[in-house]
Amino acid sequence: MPLSLAGVYPPLATPFKANEDIDFDKLHENMLKWNKIPFRGCVIGGSNGEYVGLSSEERVEVVRRVKADMPAGRIIIAGSSCEGTGLTIDMSKKMAAAGADVVLVLPPSYFKSSMTGAAMQKHFLAVADASPVPLVLYNMPANTGLDIPPEVCVECADHPNIIGLKDSGGDITRISSIIQQTKGKTFECLAGSAGFLYPALACGATGGVCAYANFAGAECCEIVNLFNAGKHAECCALNHKHIRANAAVTRKMGVPALKIAMEWCGYYGGPTRAPLLPLSDAQVKELRADMESSGLLAKAKL
Repeated sequence: MPLSLAGVYPPLATPFKANEDIDFDKLHENMLKWNKIPFRGCVIGGSNGEYVGLSSEERVEVVRRVKADMPAGRIIIAGSSCEGTGLTIDMSKKMAAAGADVVLVLPPSYFKSSMTGAAMQKHFLAVADASPVPLVLYNMPANTGLDIPPEVCVECADHPNIIGLKDSGGDITRISSIIQQTKGKTFECLAGSAGFLYPALACGATGGVCAYANFAGAECCEIVNLFNAGKHAECCALNHKHIRANAAVTRKMGVPALKIAMEWCGYYGGPTRAPLLPLSDAQVKELRADMESSGLLAKAKL
């Protein structure tokens, strides 16, 4: 039976100590809290996990640690992206051995001018051929500077080991077109942000990978529950309520803001790893106002 991706996934933030070592004790404490929320699973080693600043060994070890804490029946989607096809295949095998159920793969982006649709497709198909677990395409143009062409997604959907797309671009027309063209295939689309979770669901997406779910997981799951119950007005209103705060921890201020928001909501966020800088006092104040607008935090003076 094909693996169903439907549901909400937090792309887990990697907790660091003050010396920037990974704090596995804090990861365990966060997992115990996340396990109480009805997620479909989690994403490890994505952008919000600061994977580009982790060694290969660290990336694999985080998957191993999370697997040990993961409730039965939940899915681990592990980022296995590297700049070379062979390296990505090797990392995918290591992630599977560590406990990943699915791998998440970006298009290599260093040689942007050479990364045509044909080059991307060849890369994805080669990884899918060799990976011991299914593959989800990862479109993240804000970080890679590349958009996976919709026709590449549609062609890749024919591969039996490519089961979906996480699209963080936010172009609903594009997402809708891909969903329409992959109907009848074993291929699901996941919204890459809580900011457009409802419209993506309305277009046929089956869930979302939402950084916001690191600290507002119940709210993200409720958006999906309301949609599935046909309560569209309530679903849309709830999504709208969280757009401003979501934007603060994604587009506007990124991972440093995400980690502060986690602290405010009872999780361990901790520092980022260099070269990411902490927020300024002015940014913290702005983030607080954004968070208060969502209702996640009571209004208070800093």
